[in-house]
Amino acid sequence: MDRFCIITNRDKDESMAVTKRICGLLRAEGKQFCLADINCRPDGSCYTRTEDVPEGTECVIVLGGDGTLLQTVHDLSGRKLSIFGINLGTLGFLAETEVAEIDDAFGKLFAGQYEIREQMMLSVKVCAGGQERFMPDALNDLVITRSGFSRVIGVGVYINGELVNDYRGDGVIIATPSGSTGYSLSAGGPIVSPASNMMVITPICPHALNARSIVVADSDVVAVRIRMSKKTQEEEAIATVDGRTAVNLRAEDYVEVRRAGQTTGLVRLSGGSFYQVLGAKLNGGHA
Repeated sequence: MDRFCIITNRDKDESMAVTKRICGLLRAEGKQFCLADINCRPDGSCYTRTEDVPEGTECVIVLGGDGTLLQTVHDLSGRKLSIFGINLGTLGFLAETEVAEIDDAFGKLFAGQYEIREQMMLSVKVCAGGQERFMPDALNDLVITRSGFSRVIGVGVYINGELVNDYRGDGVIIATPSGSTGYSLSAGGPIVSPASNMMVITPICPHALNARSIVVADSDVVAVRIRMSKKTQEEEAIATVDGRTAVNLRAEDYVEVRRAGQTTGLVRLSGGSFYQVLGAKLNGGHA
């Protein structure tokens, strides 16, 4: 790869010291590169304009946490770009390397010691108020949680049109293998290898002792229907994709999830397996 674009979360690299260091490495190798700004809306949400990433860019280097990387995936959706994540956050499961390992990581990148691993995504269709709409594809997860003053919500989970279970609690998560180390893990879900092709359904704080995660094939279609609560309010629940785009849901609205047609290409360096990284991060260290 010879043409790069750098996207930096300036809250995590305030002095731009890490960014400048990477610019120096790219410049020393004669690579073409640019910096794309992260812009902020009045509501505080941030984004990168796709026109700020030049045509012909082969790889986007993202400096930040998993949130920054996920935002980049959504902002550049439709552009067939490889993403190389450098973790400036906490665990950073989606990022490929840590700041302390930048020199070694870019040495491998320049030497061609990497692969582009295509990660599956979720296509999300919402049927609310009798109207259908598609939300952005999810790299990590779709989360349906209680909204407003709801104490608990009821959801029916269907797989290929068949009712599997009704949950009462704080909601439900449908995660990809990439997203299995995110909110789903915090809610008690299993960790799934990112090389797998499957979806993980995890209830959030269910009011039942026998409620467990369910792992389904990527060819399955999962639907979640909002049940009527005892104290009905106008908005029962809210659906969010990768912690970003949100849609309010009422009783009898439902969300349908299946494997998306597109994937996200993440740069993975040679020499470190997912399980080595997992072990290091779960034990408080770095891979």
